[in-house]
Amino acid sequence: MAALLLVMSPIALADDSDWRISTDATLYTYASRMKLRDDSVLNPYNQIARLPQASEVAELRAGFKLDNETVRITGRFIGSTREMRNGFGQRSHTEGYASLWQVRVRAAEGWNVAAGRDVLNWGAGQFRSPSSPFYFDNGRTDPMRELVGMDVAKVSWTPDMQSSTTIARVLRSGYGAAQPDAWRNSWLAKFDTRGEEIAWGAVAARAPHLGAFYGAHGQYTLSDELMLYGEFGSSVLPVALGSPEDPAQPYLIQSPSARGNAMLVGSSYTFESGQSLMLEYLHDGHGYSKAQEAAYFERATTQFGLPLGLMPRLLGRDYFHAVWQANMMSETGYWRLMYTRNLTDNGSEFAAYGETTLHPRLSIYALAVLPQGGARQEAGALFTRSFTLGLKSSI
Repeated sequence: MAALLLVMSPIALADDSDWRISTDATLYTYASRMKLRDDSVLNPYNQIARLPQASEVAELRAGFKLDNETVRITGRFIGSTREMRNGFGQRSHTEGYASLWQVRVRAAEGWNVAAGRDVLNWGAGQFRSPSSPFYFDNGRTDPMRELVGMDVAKVSWTPDMQSSTTIARVLRSGYGAAQPDAWRNSWLAKFDTRGEEIAWGAVAARAPHLGAFYGAHGQYTLSDELMLYGEFGSSVLPVALGSPEDPAQPYLIQSPSARGNAMLVGSSYTFESGQSLMLEYLHDGHGYSKAQEAAYFERATTQFGLPLGLMPRLLGRDYFHAVWQANMMSETGYWRLMYTRNLTDNGSEFAAYGETTLHPRLSIYALAVLPQGGARQEAGALFTRSFTLGLKSSI
């Protein structure tokens, strides 16, 4: 994969102006290969999803920031072209969109008003983020992924350096969101506070046709090396695919779902070398029990399409996730090892990401994913391995 990074020093727009501007651009070019399961229960011989087995991608990510003491304008834009192939043929796709943009105005001391497209994500969780109503999958398990923001208008009050309160109107989900848009015309309220050792926040959100979301996140720094953290969320999903324990019974489509709770607890330990180890446990009340997951796959052998099209956000209820990563401040390279185990069906997945600098403006990186599970386990349900290789350059 190749990434192009351009960072310009702040530049005055005019001699008598207090405006500052900075820009950045990142170009990714990479190739991916995926080994699909021919015996997949959900996608036999790739006849249903027709997933790409080989992809070549070039993606440009460009951003800017323009600000002075009162106003800040930011933007992040994505342009990509993809060539994808599988046993059914080849297709290409080109698109361009704004992943982020925002205009923020300092209205008064401690008060800010903003509008635009913003990633409303928080919490220290690596595997999933139960405290976010919009980004349960926060993208941190995929080092190459960049989240797309929500279209919002918000008011924030920060009376001091320790606390802040935000009220936001979510006009709609960002580019590429599933339709119908469950979060169109919804409200969000969030409170955060931070001390020397403890930081925590609480959030509530309400969409017109969903039950309210309630969430909380927090972290406690025990020492320079050790931090404990956790997240909680209580939510109603727009659509859920119920799986009765008796495989003879059909799937149940619930819209909206019953209320479910999700909880994550974790710890992070930083070694003297700058390397860090994170261990997490997640319980997701929207997931299936062991019997329900087994029935989900058994039922899928005769009901094609539905179990894949309405696949739950996670199949199981309990997960263990571990991350061991290099010093993120290193200038010569970075690596990250990840292990995830579905404690409900005992399937697991290994993933490794590495990046090394070839030149101050050029680096190479790779991502490998190796599921350990059968066709009726979440980890191995669709593919047996995938590998991505590319370049990262800067101008």
